[in-house]
Amino acid sequence: MKASNSHPRPPSPRRLTASTLLSRLGPLIGLIFVWVLFAALKGQVFIEWENQRLMLLQTAVVGTAAIGATLIIISGGIDLSVGSSIALGTMVVALLLKAGAPPLLAALGGIGGGLLCGAAIGTIVIGHVGRVAALLLGSLTVIWSWAALGAALAVVAGAAVAVALVVLNEFTVKRVPLAPFIVTLGMWGAFRGAAKGIGDNQPIYPQDAAWLTDLMTVAPSGIGALLPPGVWLMLILAAVMAGVLRYTRFGRHIFAIGSNEQTARLCGIHVERTKLLIYTIGVGCAGLAALLQFGYLSMGDPTTAEGYELKVIAAVVIGGASLAGGEGSILGTLVGALIMTVVDNGCTKMELDNWVQEIVTGAIIVVAVALDRLRQRRGV
Repeated sequence: MKASNSHPRPPSPRRLTASTLLSRLGPLIGLIFVWVLFAALKGQVFIEWENQRLMLLQTAVVGTAAIGATLIIISGGIDLSVGSSIALGTMVVALLLKAGAPPLLAALGGIGGGLLCGAAIGTIVIGHVGRVAALLLGSLTVIWSWAALGAALAVVAGAAVAVALVVLNEFTVKRVPLAPFIVTLGMWGAFRGAAKGIGDNQPIYPQDAAWLTDLMTVAPSGIGALLPPGVWLMLILAAVMAGVLRYTRFGRHIFAIGSNEQTARLCGIHVERTKLLIYTIGVGCAGLAALLQFGYLSMGDPTTAEGYELKVIAAVVIGGASLAGGEGSILGTLVGALIMTVVDNGCTKMELDNWVQEIVTGAIIVVAVALDRLRQRRGV
């Protein structure tokens, strides 16, 4: 039988039906609806540009963290440690500034802290909990033995403990993959505790934060007069991540793992390595959000960002992502974050109590999840 030289045809694109179009545009339609509703109810007070700029500013921290959470949720994971990561990041930035570090170094320290937190979470999720334990116990050994042994011997002792634990883990347990829900729930407490420990349960007030405090304020002139720098950072990050998801192999692997992890593995995708990178980048975005939160507070606060976990996850889900994985978009996430901000701002302008805002936001989340379930059932 003669072999065919023709290449297989790509699958035909799905016909764009009314239900498919409504599913994709649903979050945007919802944003327009709530904005028009409050504009009609409050008029000029709500419509004026200063209020629109305020809403974008209020969205910056949650929106930035939600961009990273979008990658995690599309891959079929979850991150319950976002708020604690943000609090820890503000404390790291404030501590570095108080120690005399340049503002740029302090900013990189906050973002780097988020990347390290993400790497730790990702390492545990893929099953290498022993490596994280080795790093943690090795670091604690250095701290505990510093005064007694001196710097050089303390570092040697810490390295010896870390290497011994890694070797023991590799020859005994090897890998024990854990559910992202459990891992990030544990890190939710661990990161919050670390944030409190850094400042001895107190906020850290740096002497001079320089330009970091300008990230969340409107500049007197230039592009910062249109929108604060923090909002521009969120939009730039969103554009970069949207491009990564749409045009890179890494982005395609994220969707593949979220759709069917076993199939992705059989297709040659290195699932563990990709998951590690996903959590590192995803929680790294929370580190950038921590920098913006520091710019808003002008201090490191171990109690800040409490409850942000639900806000971030809600923004991603309202934006059309599926908690089952395999579906979501950066634009949808930003729209979801804006919907919550518009609802909060509109309720405040109408002088409604905070509990009303919470009920409305909760109802929106339930409706978004219900619509996602219906969409999956119909195969839209």
